[in-house]
This record gives sequence, structure tokens and C-alpha cells, in this order.
Amino acid sequence: MAVDVDGTVAAGWEPVREEFEAFVAGERIPPEAQLAVHHRGRLVVDLWAGEDTGPDTLSGVFSVTKGAAHLVVALLAQDGVLELDRPVSAYWPEFTGGGKERLTVRQLVAHQSGLVNTAERFGYEELADDALLAARLAGQQPHWEPGTAYGYHAYVIGALTGEVVRRATGRSIQEVYEERIRAPFGLDLYLGLPPALEGRWRPVLDMLPTPEQEAEGAELAATAPELMAVAFNLHRDPPVDLVAFANHPRVRALGPASAGGIGTARAVAGMYAAAIGVLDGRPALLSARTAAEVARSHGAGMGPDLVTGEADHFGLGFERQPAVGPEAFGHSGSAGAQGFADPVTGTAYGYTRRRFAFPGGAAAENGPLTAAVLKAARG
Repeated sequence: MAVDVDGTVAAGWEPVREEFEAFVAGERIPPEAQLAVHHRGRLVVDLWAGEDTGPDTLSGVFSVTKGAAHLVVALLAQDGVLELDRPVSAYWPEFTGGGKERLTVRQLVAHQSGLVNTAERFGYEELADDALLAARLAGQQPHWEPGTAYGYHAYVIGALTGEVVRRATGRSIQEVYEERIRAPFGLDLYLGLPPALEGRWRPVLDMLPTPEQEAEGAELAATAPELMAVAFNLHRDPPVDLVAFANHPRVRALGPASAGGIGTARAVAGMYAAAIGVLDGRPALLSARTAAEVARSHGAGMGPDLVTGEADHFGLGFERQPAVGPEAFGHSGSAGAQGFADPVTGTAYGYTRRRFAFPGGAAAENGPLTAAVLKAARG
């Protein structure tokens, strides 16, 4: 099915449009995608494609939300409100047992607590409520000795770090994000979608895999680390479905800080542009020192991620971006979304898609799209 690509690119950025057009033309089903890029103070790429997706269409961005949550943590650490090497229990006294009392804020944010789920497991209503998740996890026995390993806390990292933020500031992580980041920069990336904007929301769409993809997906699931099913609530009966989670009205309303954000590619790119000071000539949210700290490895020497099997994957909450550069930081989302900032090239990238990509996670098209973006950025 032919789908037109709409939008604009600045002079010199035409190869990015060509790459986006080639990707869209090669898709079996319209991806309902958006792509935006800021470069040194200019919006240089602003593209979208789909039967029911425009530049202002809002939809679930899954774990791209973690970038917003960890930007809040980075700001508070930069301000001295949070001390990264202070024990979590100093802020949150109930966070004890199984070695948790020794875990630092830095280790918590870097997915080292071992609290990827509870024995009782979570349903959709619970996953929408960060305060409830934090209360349930505070006394939970960790899956490994905290601070000695790391594993992707897929649905709960924002609740855990958010509770530290709440104890330190008296405000939820969603409220701090709204006040410090979203509202001042006018970003259409929400941790809790206002009812007035529901008309712009469109649901995340199922993958609709081919029989060959179904077989490959089953093989991937069979060989995944044991904790993958635990962290993603796949051991629940019935398993939590990612698409149903993103589209759940309670998730949209509350905006859980791990994966419940609703937004556009323009907003994802804009958030990262604001972080490094390439948005409308405004000062960067993060100092150069803080930006370097969030980008550096926080899992080196610990072996692979115990949930996903990936190696040396995390900075300070953000995902490291080795394909972009050593100082780049960002986060992907399950349906295929991606956002990152690269201080070296002055580039901020935002990509969303409503049609779930195969096999999930950062969609394959982000590779060639990122390469085209970086080539243009470097001139």
C-alpha cells in the first residue's frame, strides 16, 4: 500500500527524507510514523507518514518516557536536590531488606536494584499507578543483590526513581517534569495526557506479524533470559500485552514514568534539544558536565543485562548510544520509537511509530535514519 511522506527538511538534509521515504515504501503495513530532528538550534527534519498520522498526532511512546523521567533526575542532581551517591533509604526509609538499604540513588537509576517485579505481579491498573508500584516494591526481595548487577526495570524504574523524587521534593516526577521541562518548552510529550487533548490521541497498533515473523518471535522468546518474562509481566495469567498497556485509559491519564508517555516525534526531539541547548537558542537544561555524566557507562564490568542480555547498555538511566557517539544519550520505546541527544554534533532526534515494529524495541529503520542524520549533521 502506497503511503505518502509529508513534511519538510532543511537544505542539506534531503538524504534523510530519502531514507525515510525508502523505509515507508518498503513497509508491508503503513508504520504510522513521525520523524523530527533539531540541529544547532533549527528544526531541520519534520516528516510523517501514515493513513491516520499527522505531525500533531499523539500516541504512546513506551520507554521513550524513561528519557523524560531521567532528565528530571539529572536536573535535580545538577541542582543538588538529589545526591546520586547517597543511599536511597536516606530519602525513602521504607526501602529496605535484601541489601536495598545500601543501594545508592545512582545505582537505582542505573537499573541495579533488582526490583524488576513483585511475586504477585502487576495488572494494567497497577502498572498505571507509580505510587502504588513504589509502595509494593519497597519491601520486595530483590532478584539479585542490589548494586552488584543490572537488569532492565521495564515497567517500574520510573516508579522507583519517582518515589525518590517525591520524597526529596514533595512533588511527583510527573509534576516536576511538567513544571521544569514540558510546559516551559511547549513540548507535546505528556506524562498524563490532559483530557482536552484526547481528540489528538491515536492508539498504538498491533504488529500483525507474518507467519515467518511469528516463528522468529517465538524462537527469540524461548531463548530470552528468564527474568525477561518477569520484568515484562509475561509470567502473569494472562500476560500483560504491551499494546493494551499503552492504549489503556488509566495509563494515558496517569502517565507512569517508565512507559506511559504520550507524545509526538517533534516533542521527543524537542526534549533532547532542550537538554543540550539546541532548541530555539535557549540555554541547555543540562550543563556539559551533567550531560557527560548521564551518557557515561554505569554498568561496565558487571556483565550482561540480566533481563535483556545486552551488555554495558545504560548510562545514568538513559540508554547509551554507541552508534551515535560516546557522549550521546537517549532512550528507545517498545513499538519502535527512539530519541537521543548528541552534544558533539548538536543533534537531537525523535522518532515515533504507532504500528508496532517487529520484533519490538528500537525499530530497525532507526539505524539507517540515524546514519543519514549524522552524515548531514557533520556536513
